[in-house]
Amino acid sequence: MDVKVIGKHEKDARACRDALALTLDELMAQDKRICYVDCDLMSCVNTKRLREHYPERAFEAGIAEGNAAGVAAGLAATGKKVFFHSFGTFSSRRCYDQIYMSAAYAGLTVHVLGSDAGVSAAFNGGTHMPLEDGAMYLSIPESTVLDPADYAQLESITRQLPGIEHGVTYTRFVRKGVIQVYEDGSTFEIGKGVVLHESAADQATVIASGILVDEALKAWEALAAEGIAVRVIDMFTWKPLDEDLVEKAARETGAIVTAENHNVTCGLGSVVANCLARRCPTVQEFVGVQDRFGQVGPQDFLMDEYGLRTADIICAVKRVIARK
Repeated sequence: MDVKVIGKHEKDARACRDALALTLDELMAQDKRICYVDCDLMSCVNTKRLREHYPERAFEAGIAEGNAAGVAAGLAATGKKVFFHSFGTFSSRRCYDQIYMSAAYAGLTVHVLGSDAGVSAAFNGGTHMPLEDGAMYLSIPESTVLDPADYAQLESITRQLPGIEHGVTYTRFVRKGVIQVYEDGSTFEIGKGVVLHESAADQATVIASGILVDEALKAWEALAAEGIAVRVIDMFTWKPLDEDLVEKAARETGAIVTAENHNVTCGLGSVVANCLARRCPTVQEFVGVQDRFGQVGPQDFLMDEYGLRTADIICAVKRVIARK
């Protein structure tokens, strides 16, 4: 990995969907085995260019996600490297059986993309708000589950996906309006967490992913000003989890806080807790959506409403340190 953190907490003028679209365009030019399947959302994710540049390999399946998943699996069965996109709710709940049976159970690899992760669905509302999508893919044997933080991380991940030729992969991402955490050109290794801050004096570790990474970095700054040292890890790969890094953080800091844009009952916090229970039982606090449905509203409002803010991470850190 070659990671450079910006740390200015400023929104990227670019949209993450362009990291996906531009990278796929480049990859499809290099490898004629790569195909793309979408469900009437090419305009939303800026992948119309793929249809224009590779009409024989970029398919519009319409609002029929189950059928689209079957098409993706069929293409994979012929030796194609297939990317399949819809909004996170529809690329998980709507077509789960087809992905599970036609792709995963059949031993085929399909790279599923779920946009508008968690509360970033915003005004599309609760029906379009995936707060459990990661859990569904975590439950598929031999799957890979990813939750990138920004443009650079999504680009790096997308470049690696064609090289994964075993098991279904699921990448949940925010289409636009994200904070730029990493400098362009940063590279990441799927399956390895990224240590953003650490010291010998750390009293707890915050393990975050997606849009909660920047909130965790802001919490680190605020806690440092109070004299509280914490470790910060970006765990963009939920599965396979970097268990060695989780165990190391637990042993060295003695307290863990997880932070995710997802339901805490079945996401990043759960896989970390599972790891800790097996390898190093440790006190843990969970920042994320607390077993609730989604709703309509601006993303800022929803992050406040569901407790996905810097202040929530700070409170969780103080609670977990008190429990040590």
